[in-house]
Amino acid sequence: MRHDISQLRKFVSPEIIFGAGCRHNVGNYASTFGARKVLVVSDPGVQAAGWVADIEASLAAQGLEFCLYTQVSPNPRVEEVRQGAEFYRSEGCNVIVAVGGGSPMDCAKGIGIMVAHGRCILEFEGVDTIRVPSPPLILIPTTAGTSADVSQFVIISNPAERMKFSIVSKAVVPDVSLIDPETTLSMDPFLSACTGIDALVHAIEAFVSTGSGPLTDTHALEAMRLINGNLVEMIANPVDIALREKIMLGSMQAGLAFSNAILGAVHAMSHSLGGFLDLPHGMCNAALVEHVVAFNYNAAPERFRRVAQTLGLDVRGLTHPQIRQRLVEHLIAFKQAVGFNETLALHGVSSSDIPFLSRHAMEDPCILTNPRESSQRDVEVVYAEAL
Repeated sequence: MRHDISQLRKFVSPEIIFGAGCRHNVGNYASTFGARKVLVVSDPGVQAAGWVADIEASLAAQGLEFCLYTQVSPNPRVEEVRQGAEFYRSEGCNVIVAVGGGSPMDCAKGIGIMVAHGRCILEFEGVDTIRVPSPPLILIPTTAGTSADVSQFVIISNPAERMKFSIVSKAVVPDVSLIDPETTLSMDPFLSACTGIDALVHAIEAFVSTGSGPLTDTHALEAMRLINGNLVEMIANPVDIALREKIMLGSMQAGLAFSNAILGAVHAMSHSLGGFLDLPHGMCNAALVEHVVAFNYNAAPERFRRVAQTLGLDVRGLTHPQIRQRLVEHLIAFKQAVGFNETLALHGVSSSDIPFLSRHAMEDPCILTNPRESSQRDVEVVYAEAL
């Protein structure tokens, strides 16, 4: 009997602790890993919101030494990863804790890789390039969206080339993820919208990805239901912790789905765009999502039909072209409801930039699992539509 290798699926995930207040347990987990000194990675905004102080208090209560690294840009850069790794070494750390959104978490993952290998982070671009295990890594997300805390992705910006690159490896799945919905209280409406759209796109792309399967589908569908049903309300009622829990849970499920099923053309194109213009990742996704869904629909019509149903659309008796139209309209309306109206042209993208953007999107690992096979010309057309 022949075994078809393409039908095999693996599923990776950190140890996850979910619930209000769980950030205060970080000291216990760091101790479990035998921490002598902890490098705490964050950024100025998260520090100002007070979450870093909570982490430091928890570490201090366990008698652990720590040092703080907050030089992280909204799209973390090669240079910041390098400086963080030097700081880790000079301080004699042996455990990394990151608290923040996708940027500090990705920076912390990058620092772990550099510390373990003693080589520049640029050398690890691509899939499964990591040979040495990173130091113990504990992540505490303060946004409900990027899911760096459960994923096998690291996205770093290389400003010299005006591009972002991806590192995909189960070696960068953190050891422990403390998912505490209370920390999302400091998100402003724009950040809530950015990260919420990112999470919704994670779920949709993971569900229609060629790498999807029964281990990821349930997470992707539940994430769509939770985010579609609660994001607008959460932005309108910022202090409602029950809504925050739902969105944080949806974001986590979307992360478990995309980390294992991988993504598609929205993310490949969004990484290229974010590296080129240094824009918020969620905004890039928002500008592209309905154009990519329209492009991909006919390659996976039954999957997209389930997406439409899960997003609450009544698709009974509709043809696929009709469902496609309704789904695109729903995504546009949802984006507008959370405050996204902009096109790429508004951010200064012109048609002359499209070949550069498309070339880099074609090199992103996410393009490989897109349901519709795409040539550079296809990607150029979709970017042009999003102008």
